[in-house]
Amino acid sequence: MITRNLRHFRVFLAVAELGTPTAAARRCRVSQPAVTQALSKLEREAGGSLFDRTRRGFFLTERGAALDARLRRAMHRLDSALADVAPRLTVTATTPQLQALIAVAEAQNVTLAARNLGLAQPTVHRAIARMEQEAAEALFERTSFGMVATRACRQIAQAARLAFSEFEQAEADLAEFDGREVGRIVVGSLPLSRSVVLPEALARFRMERPTQRVVVLDGPYDDLLRGLRRGDIDVMFGALRDPLPIDDVVQEPLFQDRLAVLARPGHPLAGAGLLSVELLYRQSWVVPRVGTQARAQFDALFKKHGLPPPESIIECGSILLMREILARTDLLGCISGMQADAVIENARLVRLNTGIDWPGRPIGLTLRAGWLPTRGQDLLLRKIRDAARSAAGL
Repeated sequence: MITRNLRHFRVFLAVAELGTPTAAARRCRVSQPAVTQALSKLEREAGGSLFDRTRRGFFLTERGAALDARLRRAMHRLDSALADVAPRLTVTATTPQLQALIAVAEAQNVTLAARNLGLAQPTVHRAIARMEQEAAEALFERTSFGMVATRACRQIAQAARLAFSEFEQAEADLAEFDGREVGRIVVGSLPLSRSVVLPEALARFRMERPTQRVVVLDGPYDDLLRGLRRGDIDVMFGALRDPLPIDDVVQEPLFQDRLAVLARPGHPLAGAGLLSVELLYRQSWVVPRVGTQARAQFDALFKKHGLPPPESIIECGSILLMREILARTDLLGCISGMQADAVIENARLVRLNTGIDWPGRPIGLTLRAGWLPTRGQDLLLRKIRDAARSAAGL
């Protein structure tokens, strides 16, 4: 595991750019022996040589080039945010200080932040005080509700989170040279992906990556998007948004999905022929939560016919819970057509004939703008794309 020593990273990048330890020492304002020691430690942690040392200078090995690419992205993002607040922070800020800054910004309390980091409260307090001293400005507003991060603090914290994410990816990139599967891949899973595409993609992925750690997080779109932007989530899969809610993420459409209305076998409306909107309005429903595209389309159907949403509604984000409710009652369910096919195939529910021409919903991937996946992450993305095409019959 690479120790996240920002000074060592800057020394490495200087040697990679300038080609000699002497020039790097001058730029970084350290001694040449300090440069040599930093490189030696990095090479031990990276599992191999990062430079070919020749009479003409130092040249990156393939392993070194992989580390250089990650660190250059991470440090550019981090140093830009630090320099916007105070150029001196690009020299003095350390990883422990940035971790303390992030923890306090999230907890809004030094004691809670220290507990979350597993550190003593005075240690975290000193880290924040030192950063504020170097910045020559307060990074937190002390209020009766706690310590509220200033705009400058939030910018630094966000840049640091994404830089730390790049450091984790750097370790995964370096492990590939030794045939090891390192790090974890975090997928934000929206409802459609859980029951149809993602299980198939993960099964295919596991055949090629038997030990790669994968974490699947379920949750509402806004929560998952927040995690994606912070670097806690690598990729989201599910219904896309139009318009895109923020400009630091990008969307990749994979297929179109349309809603379906389901009921239990033996429901009074099953096999009743074409159902009118007025008849559907009088039914009781299990539908997606407010704020989802599926719910917006459901409500729009009745509004189009001059009707308010049905009075009897259970909001539900789980296809499993919806399925069990419908199986036990005469409620109707409105869900993704692709999810409906999976449930119908298991003979648990039936699709009703509504004749509704539901608008297509784009389903696909949401990624951070400019994100560069590791080899393992890229493989999982390809498996998701392949499984999506198969599920959509493309």
